[in-house]
Amino acid sequence: MSSKVPTREEAYQLLTEYNKSDSLIKHALAVEGVMRYMARKRGKDEEKWGVIGLVHDLDYEQFPEEHCHKSEEILKEKGWPEEYIRAVVSHGWGLCSDVEPQTELEKVLYAIDELTGLVVTTALVRPSKSVMDVQVKSVKKKWKDKRFAAGVNRSVIEQGAQRLGMEIADLIADTIAGMQEVAEEIGLKGVYQEK
Repeated sequence: MSSKVPTREEAYQLLTEYNKSDSLIKHALAVEGVMRYMARKRGKDEEKWGVIGLVHDLDYEQFPEEHCHKSEEILKEKGWPEEYIRAVVSHGWGLCSDVEPQTELEKVLYAIDELTGLVVTTALVRPSKSVMDVQVKSVKKKWKDKRFAAGVNRSVIEQGAQRLGMEIADLIADTIAGMQEVAEEIGLKGVYQEK
């Protein structure tokens, strides 16, 4: 049985079939934006990286206790390629999955998933409520305050950066840049005005 490559439309349809929460859908779109940005920067398949980013939390709203495992079931049923399924499952490594991120795509997804949450919260406390004027130093400052975005697992981000051989600051810069490309879709265009 050969798996056909899922389109962005199919991925989005699946995401919204299993997730009704606005914040979860925006998170998926943010991760997709960063994955596409990172793929382009690295000369990789932007469509594949984006689609995987879009469905990475597919099961989270309905099956939080079975996070990653339920996604694997759903995607297998839909005939998704093994490579896509493995990547989705690997982002929960050490938390809810024992599939270790191996490929560049898997490592990037693992590293940026939590980081997008920190960038979102950093943007929301700015007067502009916009990701367009978020800077690396603002995110790094918030990073140090463990009470700020307390749900964000900073050690996952650190491990992810390490696995990619990247400095945290560079990972933050790429994550911000990727999210700026989808600022409108993720509701973080805010009242930012280009100078």
